[in-house]
Amino acid sequence: MAQPLTHDDPRQLGAYALVARLGSGGMGTVYLGRSPGGRTVALKTMHRQFAAQTEFRTRFRLEIDAARVIGGQYGAQVVDADPLAPTPWLATEYVLGPPLDDAVALCGALPEPAVRALGAALCDALAQLHRSDVVHRDLKPSNILLTARGPKVIDFGIARAAGDDRLTRTGATAGTPAYMSPEQAVGGEHTPAGDVFALAGVLVFAATGRPPFGSGQPADLLYRVRYAEPDLSGVPDGLRPVLERCLAKVPARRPGTAELGALLQDGAPDGTGGITDHLPDAVLADIAQRSAAVWEIQPSRLPVPDEEEFTTLTSASRRPRVTRRRLLTIGGGVLAAGGAAGAWGLLAREDDTAGTAPKKKQSRSTPGGAPRMVWKATAGEVSGDAVAIPVGDDLALASDSALLHIDARTGKRRAESQLIGGAKTVLSDGERLFALDGGLSQLRLAPVDPATGSFRAPLAELDDLDPLQTRLVVVVGRSLVLEGETRKGWVRIAIDSRTGEQRWRRPMPTPADTYLDLVATPVGASYVRTQGESVSLIDARTGATRWSVRVPQKHSELGTTHTVASDHLFLGSRELLALRLSDGRTTWSFGKGRKFGDHYDPQAQHYGPPVFKDDVVYTTERDNRLIALDARNGHLLWEEDKSTATPLSFSATSTVNGGYFYASPENDAQWIAAIDLRTRRVAWTFQSPFGDKGSLIPVIMALPKAKRLIVVRGPAVCALPLDE
Repeated sequence: MAQPLTHDDPRQLGAYALVARLGSGGMGTVYLGRSPGGRTVALKTMHRQFAAQTEFRTRFRLEIDAARVIGGQYGAQVVDADPLAPTPWLATEYVLGPPLDDAVALCGALPEPAVRALGAALCDALAQLHRSDVVHRDLKPSNILLTARGPKVIDFGIARAAGDDRLTRTGATAGTPAYMSPEQAVGGEHTPAGDVFALAGVLVFAATGRPPFGSGQPADLLYRVRYAEPDLSGVPDGLRPVLERCLAKVPARRPGTAELGALLQDGAPDGTGGITDHLPDAVLADIAQRSAAVWEIQPSRLPVPDEEEFTTLTSASRRPRVTRRRLLTIGGGVLAAGGAAGAWGLLAREDDTAGTAPKKKQSRSTPGGAPRMVWKATAGEVSGDAVAIPVGDDLALASDSALLHIDARTGKRRAESQLIGGAKTVLSDGERLFALDGGLSQLRLAPVDPATGSFRAPLAELDDLDPLQTRLVVVVGRSLVLEGETRKGWVRIAIDSRTGEQRWRRPMPTPADTYLDLVATPVGASYVRTQGESVSLIDARTGATRWSVRVPQKHSELGTTHTVASDHLFLGSRELLALRLSDGRTTWSFGKGRKFGDHYDPQAQHYGPPVFKDDVVYTTERDNRLIALDARNGHLLWEEDKSTATPLSFSATSTVNGGYFYASPENDAQWIAAIDLRTRRVAWTFQSPFGDKGSLIPVIMALPKAKRLIVVRGPAVCALPLDE
């Protein structure tokens, strides 16, 4: 939705006056603009640092060409463009309708007739592209807008002529992992058959509400795309055989767009009607609301921001009910001036204050006692959670395909980077950031410049490792430890972070399930590694495993929620366990015989990630709130009074700092509860700064050097002042 312009946004691009921001991200910004004659357009621009590079200007010009090829019937009509301007820009009609992923989030999976009509229309759109020898290469739900005149395909940022490899570059992310074709996932040629594969994934999402290969980290998704069968449970029986053909691993076995369009139309229950005749009322109402609201947007610009100021997003207003006849009437008039907005973003800072008048200085706390938020950001296009990585005075936010470098104290953006493999391929030693670079065919380990986001000269080349099965694990001293799969099996490698020298390489057991989260924590010259039921202590100087134990399922479901002290490792799951670091043997366990309320499930996880400080282990317990244990013997020191406590999310990652235990309440509208360790009561709670967004498991971390408390919840991140 439209947001006010920032204080440093331009006032005009070409002949178009800027009215509002529609989205911003790693590559550029999309604005709402108006021509001198009053026509509303969407203006897509490129960030200055990318505009200075010939490669990105070429890509932008090709995007303009592809948008012109598809035209206004199946895409956003190109109104004007200047790819040679100091800030290149593209003006298109402003399309009035929600992206497909927003529509599904609003009303759930679409009925079969709507899915068939959607697919048939998209086949026509792709056929128009393919006749001009252009392939889209990034077809996904967020790039498909639903309008009263049918679906429109947008965002041709990585579209190119079939067989053209000019824009392939080291480290580039060519597509979205959840909807890539198998050939695209391994860096091969993406032909029109690859667009058909992606279209089938989009239709599976429309019919079920989920992608065909699930969600998670990019490396996991790409592995499933290459080797696993799609999950078509929930797809209507009549559609399943058609989509199975489209999702064949071999491109030659997939139908073309003409054949697929005919199959979708022939199998329609009534054989008539377009997609608008079958869309749920809530989606039609959303289209109508957008059609009316565009005329109400007035130019506004934010003042120079004060770091203590913030506002909170509010829930969307109630959508009116509208008849299909009325909607189509609107489509014949208002929609003629519409245009495509698709936010070009991977990680976008949210700035939703409105108005131009200077604001009064606000107090440092909210009415509920919580400190006022300093900054917030959101990851715009991720299939998994964003991950916050402290790097000196900065904070790196890793999404599935991008890395945002920001000042942890102020939230100011420093740089953006493209990223392959998500957070598993990024690691910090506290002062420097390292990442795996090189695309899907050649792998290199390189430092990342936080000032520019660029990859520096590589430290090491890792040609024999599978890029989809390689991850950065931990930094211990100067040793950067990686794990990956070679043709001969899995290996563990240590690279010197200064010289790039390979310190050691050792074979390792094949992980029982590579999809399970791996957690590694330095302990002196060694590190603890937990994954699934496996818990190990590994010497970082030699790679030798000092000990390895299996934590049985009766104690642990994941074995990854751990913290370490100088002599013990603490694990939280069905019970809370203390393992000696000297030999891995269990010193004590806690939880057996505890009462967990009326809905006790003996098979469920009962203890969240433990936190250790000053010989005390803190953890959240299912139904029993916060507890504190003596780290030496596991004796219960105290527990919150259930009659006055705020219900806490026992699975969230919490932290202790300055006399407070920072946890996440079960209520999605509340993101932090600060529990005073002296009174053992909740001192304050912090409300969600993103309205009704949330619901994912939060991670809370303290950054004493920056004096900030960081909260990461799904794609959303925010910072509060840290009480000392």
